[in-house]
Order: sequence, then C-alpha cells, then structure tokens
Amino acid sequence: MKILVIGSGGREHALAWKIAQSPRVTKVVVAPGNGGIRRSFEYADVGTDDIDGLVSLAEGGGFDLVVVGPEGPLVQGLADALTEKGIRVFGPSRGAAEIEGSKRFAKEFMARHGIPTAAFDAAVSPEAARKIVRRFGPPVVVKADGLAAGKGVVVAGTLAEADAAIETMMVEKAFGNAADCVVIEECLRGREASFMAVSDGMSILPLETAQDHKRVGDGDTGPNTGGMGAFSPAPGIGRALFEEVQETVLRKAVAGLRKEGRPFRGVLYAGLMLTADGPRVLEFNARFGDPETQPVLMRLESDLVDLMEAAVDGNLSRAKAEWKSDTAVCVVAAAKGYPARPETGQAIEGLDEAARWPQTVVFHGGTRLAGGRIVTSGGRVLGVTSLGRDLAEARRRAYGAMAEIRYDGMHYRRDIGLLSQGEAR
Repeated sequence: MKILVIGSGGREHALAWKIAQSPRVTKVVVAPGNGGIRRSFEYADVGTDDIDGLVSLAEGGGFDLVVVGPEGPLVQGLADALTEKGIRVFGPSRGAAEIEGSKRFAKEFMARHGIPTAAFDAAVSPEAARKIVRRFGPPVVVKADGLAAGKGVVVAGTLAEADAAIETMMVEKAFGNAADCVVIEECLRGREASFMAVSDGMSILPLETAQDHKRVGDGDTGPNTGGMGAFSPAPGIGRALFEEVQETVLRKAVAGLRKEGRPFRGVLYAGLMLTADGPRVLEFNARFGDPETQPVLMRLESDLVDLMEAAVDGNLSRAKAEWKSDTAVCVVAAAKGYPARPETGQAIEGLDEAARWPQTVVFHGGTRLAGGRIVTSGGRVLGVTSLGRDLAEARRRAYGAMAEIRYDGMHYRRDIGLLSQGEAR
C-alpha cells in the first residue's frame, strides 16, 4: 500500500511512524511534513490549506489511502473533495467535522442528544458575552467558537479576566473570525482525561486513554496551549468508567451525527472533565489529539492501517485493537515566547543523542530544515515520547532524552505525568 498523510505536526509524525510499521505499507508520503518528518519520509510540498492541491496530489499519486491529520482541512471539506474523486480517505466529512469546527454547534449538539457537558450560552457581540458572564458568575470559561489552534480557551477566575478574554477575542480579533461568536460556560472542576475512538459512522472502536496538560507552566499555571505533554493510560479510569464514557459520550455522539446526516468516519476525540458528578465533555475533536496521539500510538500493538481501513470500509465492528501494558509519556519542548509569540529559526542540537534513549522517539512538531540543520519553526517544537514498564520509568526516559536537546529559549514542563494535579476548565 501507498499512503499519503496530510499534516506537518507531531501528531502527523507519529501517524507516519506508526503507519510505516505496517507490513502492508510500501511507501508513506507526508504533505507537507516538517524538518524531522522530511528526514525520515518522502514528502510533498503542498500546504494543508491547499485543498485543490492536496486533491490533485492524492489523485495523481496512486495512493491507496489518504490519512488527514489536522482539523483545518477536515473542516474545509478535504475528505468530501477526496471522496468525490473516488479516493479512499480516513477522516470525517465537513459536516461531521463541525463537531470540532464550531464550539457552539458542538454544545448545542450535545444538548440535543443528551451528552453530559457544562452549562453554556453563546454570544455574537462583546456586550452579550459580558452579560452572560455576569449571569453565570465567575469562574467561567470563555471559548472562541471556531478553530484557534488549541489556544482559544480562557479559564477566567474573575469578571475582569473574563472581560479581558472577551476583549482579546471579539474586539482585538486575536483569533480572527474564529471568535465572531464566543461560548461562555460554567467552569468544571476535576481531572481531565482524553478518550479517542475510531468510528466507521455506525460503530466505534475505543483507543486507550490519555491525559494531557494544557497549561504552559508547571503546576498547571499560565495560559492554555495546544498541549505541553500527555501520558497514557490516564490514571484512575477503571472498566466501569471507561464503559460509561463509551456509552454516554462517544457512541451517543456517533449515533447523533449519523441521525443528523453527518456520519462520522475517522477518529472522534472527547476531552473530558472527570467531575464529582461524573464525566462531562469539555470539547470534541474530529481527529487524533496532539500530543495524546504520540503516547497512545507508542502503546498500540495492532496494525494502525488495518483499523483505518476497517473504518473507511464500514467493517469496524469486526476489528480489534491490541495494546502494550506499558505506560507512555510525551513531553513537549516549546519555543521561546510560546504560546503568545513563539520565536523561530533556532538551531536544535542533541536530537541524535536523545533518540538513543531506550524505547524513545523524538516526534517533530514545529521544525524545518535549513542548510541541512533542524531549526525551530513553530510553538510546539518537539514531543519526546518514551515507553516504560510504569509511569516512573517512562518519565525518567522521556526527561533523560529531553535533557540531551538544546536550542535557544527552549522550555518544557517538568511535571508531565504526575498524578497529583487537578484541572479547572
């Protein structure tokens, strides 16, 4: 098989890495890839926002399957355009991807289908948003309705913080048109967990759980980011809770999307808060999470291509996933100034030394090749991911490998995987 992976981040590096392990795969091409991906795989210099270019690439390249990594092209309808050309694609349609593309749609969808989530309201003007905040009372969560690269969420502990978030999003347009509408919701307390499931539009195949760390600083301090690290499995999730989430969240969502004429084929991600009153959905994503994908795929024993094909062909009910019992930890190295204003172009040293650590893979996110060297090109630069017999061993390996890496302004959290942390969102 010849497979095309769309994307340029750490998630796509992990997908290409895992797909290439399939004995059925003869070639993996990534479009556009990044510095680390381009050192390991063939690539095509076509951007993820060039829908016509990606369709032409897929059509002319003789690919047996196209795997779409990021949310942007899915929300823009790439899967629909590929399907129209008779090209097999792993990734949901534009209609199904709206569950991530619009926070308002997602919240109203959950209300229609009885999926547990926080109380909310939506506003299309700053004045209306401020009124909702005062009706709810702090703490509240302010979310940009559209895609904002994981940064359009502010947990506001005071009215002043909520008003500042509204000003930044709706008046200053920090996220462009993504915040023409904002969602205000009650702040949930508990522990976060990420659940992902492959779906063929009818049934689901749950993947192993993970927990990510959104805040930029140790102890869950500072602004939210796209994710500073993750580990799998998430702690404290027994079989009963796991089954409850599959039944009340993921299966309900897939059934609801099908009922509304938006059958979901791909990976559905549910970010949950495990509250004292039970699991509550914080967000849905229409693709693999980043950085959760990195540790989850490190633990996957099964052939990922088999699972993807079962979803595309509608045979998922007969598929099964096998998992390593090990723990996996992914620690993200970020650029100076991330998440506000990441600086780029810094030369990265120590990658070969880091890769020599046992059971460790350095997945590249924001990197590019410049004069034969790997340099930073984005906010989340690397995801150092390690397996271990337990959490302590996986953390020791991941942080040991991270200590080998150097670039100007590099920063990362030192507490990824520590179980004492709680979250409020």
